[in-house]
Amino acid sequence: MDTVRFVQFKDRLLANCRSVIVGKDDVAEQIVICLIAGGHVLLEDVPGTGKTMLLRTFSKSLGGEFRRVQFTPDLLPSDLTGINFFNQKSGEFEFRPGPLFANFILADEINRATPRSQSALLEVMEERQITVDGETHRMSEPYMVMATQNPVESYGTFPLPEAQMDRFFMRLSLGYPERGEEISVLGRKDSKEILEGLSAVVTPEELSELQKSFSEVRVTDEIAEYVMDIVARTRKDDLVTLGVSTRGALALYRASQIRAAVSGRDYVIPEDVKAESLTVLPHRIVLAGSSHLDASTYVRRILDELPVPLDRP
Repeated sequence: MDTVRFVQFKDRLLANCRSVIVGKDDVAEQIVICLIAGGHVLLEDVPGTGKTMLLRTFSKSLGGEFRRVQFTPDLLPSDLTGINFFNQKSGEFEFRPGPLFANFILADEINRATPRSQSALLEVMEERQITVDGETHRMSEPYMVMATQNPVESYGTFPLPEAQMDRFFMRLSLGYPERGEEISVLGRKDSKEILEGLSAVVTPEELSELQKSFSEVRVTDEIAEYVMDIVARTRKDDLVTLGVSTRGALALYRASQIRAAVSGRDYVIPEDVKAESLTVLPHRIVLAGSSHLDASTYVRRILDELPVPLDRP
Protein backbone atom coordinates (compact mmCIF):
# COMPACT_ATOMS: atom_id res chain seq x y z
CA MET A 1 0.00 0.00 0.00
CA ASP A 2 1.28 3.47 -0.93
CA THR A 3 0.89 5.68 2.16
CA VAL A 4 2.81 8.57 0.58
CA ARG A 5 -0.40 9.76 -1.09
CA PHE A 6 -2.12 10.00 2.30
CA VAL A 7 0.77 11.95 3.84
CA GLN A 8 0.97 14.37 0.92
CA PHE A 9 -2.81 14.86 0.94
CA LYS A 10 -2.73 15.70 4.65
CA ASP A 11 0.30 18.00 4.37
CA ARG A 12 -1.22 20.05 1.54
CA LEU A 13 -4.47 20.56 3.43
CA LEU A 14 -2.69 21.43 6.69
CA ALA A 15 -0.46 23.95 4.89
CA ASN A 16 -3.57 25.77 3.65
CA CYS A 17 -5.14 25.62 7.10
CA ARG A 18 -2.04 27.11 8.76
CA SER A 19 -2.31 30.19 6.59
CA VAL A 20 -5.78 30.89 7.99
CA ILE A 21 -6.03 29.16 11.39
CA VAL A 22 -2.96 29.48 13.61
CA GLY A 23 -1.86 26.71 15.97
CA LYS A 24 -4.63 24.18 15.39
CA ASP A 25 -2.85 21.52 13.33
CA ASP A 26 -4.09 18.74 15.64
CA VAL A 27 -7.74 19.65 15.09
CA ALA A 28 -7.22 20.18 11.35
CA GLU A 29 -5.58 16.75 11.09
CA GLN A 30 -8.59 15.18 12.78
CA ILE A 31 -10.87 16.84 10.23
CA VAL A 32 -8.66 15.45 7.44
CA ILE A 33 -9.17 11.98 8.94
CA CYS A 34 -12.90 12.58 9.14
CA LEU A 35 -12.95 13.81 5.55
CA ILE A 36 -11.21 10.68 4.25
CA ALA A 37 -13.59 8.53 6.29
CA GLY A 38 -16.56 10.34 4.74
CA GLY A 39 -17.79 11.40 8.16
CA HIS A 40 -19.22 14.52 9.81
CA VAL A 41 -17.84 16.69 12.61
CA LEU A 42 -19.43 18.26 15.68
CA LEU A 43 -17.46 21.27 16.95
CA GLU A 44 -18.27 22.23 20.52
CA ASP A 45 -16.72 25.58 21.27
CA VAL A 46 -17.41 29.14 22.32
CA PRO A 47 -18.03 31.73 19.57
CA GLY A 48 -15.13 33.40 17.81
CA THR A 49 -12.56 30.59 17.82
CA GLY A 50 -12.43 30.11 14.04
CA LYS A 51 -14.90 27.29 13.42
CA THR A 52 -16.43 28.87 10.31
CA MET A 53 -13.05 29.84 8.91
CA LEU A 54 -11.73 26.32 9.36
CA LEU A 55 -14.53 24.75 7.33
CA ARG A 56 -14.30 27.47 4.68
CA THR A 57 -10.59 26.68 4.37
CA PHE A 58 -11.31 23.01 3.75
CA SER A 59 -13.95 23.95 1.21
CA LYS A 60 -11.55 26.24 -0.69
CA SER A 61 -8.75 23.68 -0.47
CA LEU A 62 -10.93 21.06 -2.16
CA GLY A 63 -12.68 23.41 -4.55
CA GLY A 64 -16.07 22.43 -3.15
CA GLU A 65 -19.24 24.45 -2.61
CA PHE A 66 -19.73 25.85 0.90
CA ARG A 67 -23.01 26.74 2.60
CA ARG A 68 -23.55 28.15 6.07
CA VAL A 69 -26.90 27.74 7.83
CA GLN A 70 -27.71 29.60 11.03
CA PHE A 71 -29.94 27.32 13.08
CA THR A 72 -32.72 29.16 14.95
CA PRO A 73 -35.94 28.05 16.69
CA ASP A 74 -38.09 29.19 13.73
CA LEU A 75 -36.09 27.21 11.14
CA LEU A 76 -38.23 24.68 9.24
CA PRO A 77 -37.07 21.37 7.71
CA SER A 78 -38.01 22.67 4.26
CA ASP A 79 -35.66 25.63 4.81
CA LEU A 80 -32.85 23.06 4.76
CA THR A 81 -33.96 20.42 2.30
CA GLY A 82 -35.72 22.62 -0.27
CA ILE A 83 -39.29 22.69 -1.60
CA ASN A 84 -41.36 21.93 -4.68
CA PHE A 85 -42.92 25.20 -5.87
CA PHE A 86 -45.42 25.88 -8.63
CA ASN A 87 -43.90 27.76 -11.57
CA GLN A 88 -46.71 29.80 -13.05
CA LYS A 89 -44.82 30.35 -16.30
CA SER A 90 -44.32 26.67 -17.05
CA GLY A 91 -47.44 25.51 -15.24
CA GLU A 92 -45.45 22.78 -13.46
CA PHE A 93 -43.97 22.10 -10.05
CA GLU A 94 -40.20 22.59 -9.81
CA PHE A 95 -37.80 21.61 -7.09
CA ARG A 96 -35.86 24.42 -5.43
CA PRO A 97 -32.94 22.87 -3.51
CA GLY A 98 -32.13 24.07 0.00
CA PRO A 99 -28.73 24.87 1.49
CA LEU A 100 -28.00 21.20 2.25
CA PHE A 101 -27.27 20.79 -1.47
CA ALA A 102 -23.56 21.65 -1.26
CA ASN A 103 -20.29 19.88 -0.51
CA PHE A 104 -19.53 21.46 2.86
CA ILE A 105 -22.34 22.45 5.22
CA LEU A 106 -21.79 24.51 8.35
CA ALA A 107 -24.76 23.95 10.67
CA ASP A 108 -24.08 26.83 13.02
CA GLU A 109 -25.47 26.47 16.56
CA ILE A 110 -27.37 23.33 15.58
CA ASN A 111 -28.88 22.93 19.03
CA ARG A 112 -30.84 26.19 18.68
CA ALA A 113 -33.21 24.61 16.14
CA THR A 114 -36.16 22.47 17.19
CA PRO A 115 -35.86 18.66 17.05
CA ARG A 116 -38.10 18.69 13.96
CA SER A 117 -35.57 20.80 12.05
CA GLN A 118 -32.60 18.90 13.45
CA SER A 119 -34.10 15.67 12.12
CA ALA A 120 -33.90 17.04 8.56
CA LEU A 121 -30.18 16.22 8.72
CA LEU A 122 -30.59 12.57 9.73
CA GLU A 123 -31.15 11.15 6.24
CA VAL A 124 -28.55 13.23 4.42
CA MET A 125 -25.82 12.61 7.02
CA GLU A 126 -26.24 8.84 6.89
CA GLU A 127 -27.35 8.09 3.33
CA ARG A 128 -26.10 11.12 1.34
CA GLN A 129 -29.58 11.77 -0.01
CA ILE A 130 -32.62 13.96 0.65
CA THR A 131 -36.22 12.92 0.06
CA VAL A 132 -38.77 15.66 -0.64
CA ASP A 133 -42.39 14.81 -1.50
CA GLY A 134 -41.44 11.21 -2.24
CA GLU A 135 -38.62 12.12 -4.64
CA THR A 136 -35.05 11.27 -3.65
CA HIS A 137 -32.14 13.56 -4.53
CA ARG A 138 -28.55 12.31 -4.26
CA MET A 139 -25.79 14.54 -2.88
CA SER A 140 -22.56 15.20 -4.76
CA GLU A 141 -19.26 14.11 -3.23
CA PRO A 142 -17.38 15.09 -1.17
CA TYR A 143 -20.08 15.77 1.42
CA MET A 144 -19.43 16.87 4.99
CA VAL A 145 -21.62 18.42 7.66
CA MET A 146 -19.79 20.36 10.35
CA ALA A 147 -22.14 21.37 13.14
CA THR A 148 -21.29 23.74 15.97
CA GLN A 149 -22.78 24.30 19.38
CA ASN A 150 -21.84 26.38 22.39
CA PRO A 151 -21.12 24.06 25.35
CA VAL A 152 -21.56 26.88 27.86
CA GLU A 153 -24.89 28.51 26.99
CA SER A 154 -27.97 26.27 27.28
CA TYR A 155 -30.81 28.82 27.39
CA GLY A 156 -33.16 28.42 24.43
CA THR A 157 -31.44 25.31 23.09
CA PHE A 158 -32.63 21.80 22.20
CA PRO A 159 -30.07 19.09 23.04
CA LEU A 160 -29.28 16.76 20.16
CA PRO A 161 -30.82 13.29 20.59
CA GLU A 162 -28.55 10.25 20.80
CA ALA A 163 -29.43 9.16 17.24
CA GLN A 164 -28.24 12.52 15.91
CA MET A 165 -25.05 12.52 18.00
CA ASP A 166 -24.19 9.03 16.78
CA ARG A 167 -24.18 10.24 13.16
CA PHE A 168 -21.27 12.56 13.85
CA PHE A 169 -18.02 10.73 13.15
CA MET A 170 -16.16 12.76 15.76
CA ARG A 171 -16.54 15.63 18.20
CA LEU A 172 -13.80 18.25 18.38
CA SER A 173 -13.00 21.52 20.09
CA LEU A 174 -10.73 24.26 18.73
CA GLY A 175 -10.20 26.12 21.98
CA TYR A 176 -8.27 29.35 22.37
CA PRO A 177 -4.80 29.61 20.76
CA GLU A 178 -1.64 29.96 22.82
CA ARG A 179 -0.63 33.50 23.83
CA GLY A 180 2.19 33.77 21.28
CA GLU A 181 -0.01 32.37 18.51
CA GLU A 182 -2.80 34.79 19.32
CA ILE A 183 -0.39 37.75 19.30
CA SER A 184 0.73 36.76 15.80
CA VAL A 185 -2.92 36.75 14.70
CA LEU A 186 -3.51 40.29 15.97
CA GLY A 187 -1.04 41.94 13.63
CA ARG A 188 -1.60 40.01 10.43
CA LYS A 189 -4.03 40.48 7.56
CA ASP A 190 -7.69 39.75 8.06
CA SER A 191 -8.43 36.02 7.79
CA LYS A 192 -11.12 36.73 5.20
CA GLU A 193 -8.53 38.30 2.88
CA ILE A 194 -6.20 35.34 3.35
CA LEU A 195 -9.09 32.96 2.68
CA GLU A 196 -9.99 34.72 -0.57
CA GLY A 197 -6.45 34.15 -1.81
CA LEU A 198 -6.50 30.41 -1.18
CA SER A 199 -6.75 27.98 -4.07
CA ALA A 200 -7.60 24.29 -4.27
CA VAL A 201 -4.60 22.10 -3.37
CA VAL A 202 -6.30 18.70 -3.67
CA THR A 203 -9.03 17.38 -5.93
CA PRO A 204 -12.24 15.46 -5.18
CA GLU A 205 -10.81 12.65 -7.31
CA GLU A 206 -7.78 12.36 -5.02
CA LEU A 207 -10.06 12.25 -2.00
CA SER A 208 -12.21 9.57 -3.62
CA GLU A 209 -9.14 7.40 -4.27
CA LEU A 210 -8.01 7.69 -0.66
CA GLN A 211 -11.51 6.86 0.59
CA LYS A 212 -11.41 3.66 -1.43
CA SER A 213 -7.92 2.57 -0.36
CA PHE A 214 -7.62 3.34 3.37
CA SER A 215 -9.25 -0.02 4.17
CA GLU A 216 -6.02 -1.67 2.95
CA VAL A 217 -4.26 -0.51 6.13
CA ARG A 218 -3.53 -3.66 8.11
CA VAL A 219 -5.18 -4.25 11.47
CA THR A 220 -3.95 -7.26 13.44
CA ASP A 221 -6.34 -9.45 15.41
CA GLU A 222 -4.88 -8.06 18.64
CA ILE A 223 -5.63 -4.47 17.61
CA ALA A 224 -9.16 -5.40 16.52
CA GLU A 225 -9.69 -7.10 19.89
CA TYR A 226 -8.36 -3.96 21.60
CA VAL A 227 -10.93 -1.82 19.75
CA MET A 228 -13.72 -4.15 20.83
CA ASP A 229 -12.44 -4.27 24.43
CA ILE A 230 -12.79 -0.49 24.61
CA VAL A 231 -16.27 -0.52 23.05
CA ALA A 232 -17.51 -3.46 25.15
CA ARG A 233 -16.34 -1.78 28.35
CA THR A 234 -18.72 1.12 27.71
CA ARG A 235 -21.66 -1.25 27.29
CA LYS A 236 -21.38 -3.18 30.55
CA ASP A 237 -20.19 -0.52 32.98
CA ASP A 238 -22.68 0.52 35.70
CA LEU A 239 -21.59 4.13 35.22
CA VAL A 240 -22.93 4.12 31.66
CA THR A 241 -26.56 4.42 30.59
CA LEU A 242 -25.86 4.17 26.86
CA GLY A 243 -22.66 2.62 25.50
CA VAL A 244 -20.94 2.91 22.12
CA SER A 245 -22.95 1.60 19.17
CA THR A 246 -21.74 -0.64 16.36
CA ARG A 247 -21.53 2.50 14.20
CA GLY A 248 -19.19 3.92 16.83
CA ALA A 249 -17.03 0.78 16.81
CA LEU A 250 -16.73 0.98 13.02
CA ALA A 251 -15.85 4.68 13.26
CA LEU A 252 -13.04 3.97 15.73
CA TYR A 253 -11.69 1.14 13.55
CA ARG A 254 -11.69 3.26 10.40
CA ALA A 255 -10.32 6.37 12.11
CA SER A 256 -7.41 4.31 13.43
CA GLN A 257 -6.67 3.01 9.92
CA ILE A 258 -6.70 6.51 8.43
CA ARG A 259 -4.57 7.93 11.25
CA ALA A 260 -1.98 5.27 10.50
CA ALA A 261 -2.10 6.04 6.76
CA VAL A 262 -1.66 9.83 7.16
CA SER A 263 1.22 9.09 9.53
CA GLY A 264 2.98 7.13 6.78
CA ARG A 265 2.24 3.60 8.04
CA ASP A 266 0.32 0.78 6.42
CA TYR A 267 -0.52 -0.84 9.77
CA VAL A 268 -2.35 0.30 12.91
CA ILE A 269 -0.66 0.57 16.30
CA PRO A 270 -2.34 0.96 19.72
CA GLU A 271 -1.49 4.68 19.81
CA ASP A 272 -3.73 5.19 16.76
CA VAL A 273 -6.64 3.57 18.56
CA LYS A 274 -6.00 5.54 21.76
CA ALA A 275 -5.79 8.91 20.00
CA GLU A 276 -8.94 8.38 17.95
CA SER A 277 -10.91 7.02 20.92
CA LEU A 278 -10.87 10.51 22.46
CA THR A 279 -12.55 12.10 19.42
CA VAL A 280 -14.77 9.28 18.16
CA LEU A 281 -16.26 7.79 21.34
CA PRO A 282 -17.12 10.36 24.08
CA HIS A 283 -20.12 11.95 22.32
CA ARG A 284 -21.63 8.48 21.79
CA ILE A 285 -21.63 7.68 25.52
CA VAL A 286 -24.37 8.67 27.98
CA LEU A 287 -23.20 8.42 31.57
CA ALA A 288 -25.49 7.64 34.49
CA GLY A 289 -26.62 10.51 36.68
CA SER A 290 -24.61 9.13 39.59
CA SER A 291 -21.35 9.46 37.65
CA HIS A 292 -19.13 12.43 38.51
CA LEU A 293 -17.10 12.07 35.30
CA ASP A 294 -17.55 13.61 31.89
CA ALA A 295 -17.47 11.30 28.88
CA SER A 296 -13.95 12.27 27.76
CA THR A 297 -12.50 11.63 31.22
CA TYR A 298 -14.35 8.32 31.33
CA VAL A 299 -12.81 7.21 28.01
CA ARG A 300 -9.34 8.22 29.24
CA ARG A 301 -9.87 6.08 32.33
CA ILE A 302 -10.80 3.09 30.17
CA LEU A 303 -7.65 3.57 28.07
CA ASP A 304 -5.52 3.73 31.24
CA GLU A 305 -7.05 0.56 32.70
CA LEU A 306 -7.23 -1.75 29.68
CA PRO A 307 -4.10 -3.73 28.77
CA VAL A 308 -2.48 -2.56 25.54
CA PRO A 309 -1.57 -5.17 22.90
CA LEU A 310 2.05 -5.49 21.81
CA ASP A 311 3.09 -2.73 19.39
CA ARG A 312 3.92 -4.90 16.38
CA PRO A 313 2.92 -4.47 12.71
